[in-house]
Amino acid sequence: MPELPEVETVVRGLRAPLVGQRIERMWQDWPPTIHSPSPPEFGERIAGQSVLAVDRRGKYILIRLQRDTLVIHLKMSGRLYVAAAEAQQEADRWVHVRFDLAGGRQLRFSDLRKFGRVYLTQDVEALLAHLGPEPFSDAFSPAYFLAGLRGRTRAIKAQLLDQGFVAGVGNIYADEALFRAGIHPATPVDQLAKADAALLQRTIRAALEAGIAHEGASINWYRKADGEKGDSQNHFYVYGRAELPCLQCGAAINKIRVAQRGTHFCPACQPARD
Repeated sequence: MPELPEVETVVRGLRAPLVGQRIERMWQDWPPTIHSPSPPEFGERIAGQSVLAVDRRGKYILIRLQRDTLVIHLKMSGRLYVAAAEAQQEADRWVHVRFDLAGGRQLRFSDLRKFGRVYLTQDVEALLAHLGPEPFSDAFSPAYFLAGLRGRTRAIKAQLLDQGFVAGVGNIYADEALFRAGIHPATPVDQLAKADAALLQRTIRAALEAGIAHEGASINWYRKADGEKGDSQNHFYVYGRAELPCLQCGAAINKIRVAQRGTHFCPACQPARD
């Protein structure tokens, strides 16, 4: 699933072709993708609205219109891109929602797995109220991070995947942040010292910043808005490197399951705690 760096990269790639464009109509052939409102109301409301801005909240893409906000969650295999109406691309085979723009271009939402969701809302804050703070915001402070760990016993990897704790971190960047902090992913939260928490708060930001700098990870379906691959997968320390030597110490990277997710770590750099 695309995480914060991938979604941020898509958002940045959509701003130039979308901002200022007027949406003329919506087309869809898979109603479950349209979460709310109903497809007929959705199409009627969005027609004629112009795009004012393209932003992100956690893993959600926010296309701000004159009266509403178009909210899109890419989920497992979603791709969002702008193309000329007559242009054909490989990803078009899985386009289930399309927005026709004035001037002959289209915003296409391709989703092979059909898990993606599209919303049209006038209250983004209420829709996304379940999300915790943005990792780069002042709200995601060392004090907030430490307070969120108190009284918990689950594995730290599970804590980082909790979107109510911090928005946008997923399986990939949780593994990368934990490696940078030297913390075993199965460590119970209540075993982390204050210094561990402060370091991990910083390495979460560092891992995400690296992901954005390399324009996301094209491991499976993710592509940038222009259709090109991101490069983050070529710069990971542990994710996707099971049995390969650790870039820091040379030990073989291990892969286990934590919080029901495949989890990569270095047993030497991230030793388990007794």
